[in-house]
Amino acid sequence: MKNIDAMADRQFVFGSVQIVSNQMNTLLERDLKEQDLTAKQWFLTAIIQKSFDYAPTIKETAVAMGSSHQNVKQVALKLAQKGFLTLEKDEKDARVTRIKLTPKIDSFRKETQFKAANFIKNLFNGISEDEMAATRSVLEKMLSNLEKMENGGQIK
Repeated sequence: MKNIDAMADRQFVFGSVQIVSNQMNTLLERDLKEQDLTAKQWFLTAIIQKSFDYAPTIKETAVAMGSSHQNVKQVALKLAQKGFLTLEKDEKDARVTRIKLTPKIDSFRKETQFKAANFIKNLFNGISEDEMAATRSVLEKMLSNLEKMENGGQIK
C-alpha cells in the first residue's frame, strides 16, 4: 500500500479489516470449492453449530451472522438444495422458519476438520495470546458500535 505509514490508525484498521475479510473469503472459497460450498454458506453452518443448541429461526441466525433475514434465507435455501440443512416451519408459529442442520454437515466437518485447523493456525501464526486478547477486545467494541449504529443510536 502506498503511504501506509502515513495513514491514521483508524484509517489503517478500517481498510485492513476490509482487506482481511476479502482475502479470508477468497482463500475459504478456494478451499471449499471441492465441497461445492461458498464462504457464506460455510459461515451460516458454522454460526448455527457454534451459537445455538437448538434449531434457530432464520431471524435468530441473521442476527448472529450480522446479516439480513433475506440474505440468510437465500443462503439457507441453497444449502437445503445441497442437503446440508432443512427449513421447517415452527410447530407453535407457522410464520417462523427454523433451520435444522442435517447429518451431511457432520460428515463435511469431519472431512474438512484438518484443513480448517491448518487454515486457522496459519492465519494467526506469530500472533501472541496478548495480541489476540487485545484484538478481541477491539473487535467486540467495534461490533457493539455497529449494533448501536444499526439501531439508530448515537455513539459518543
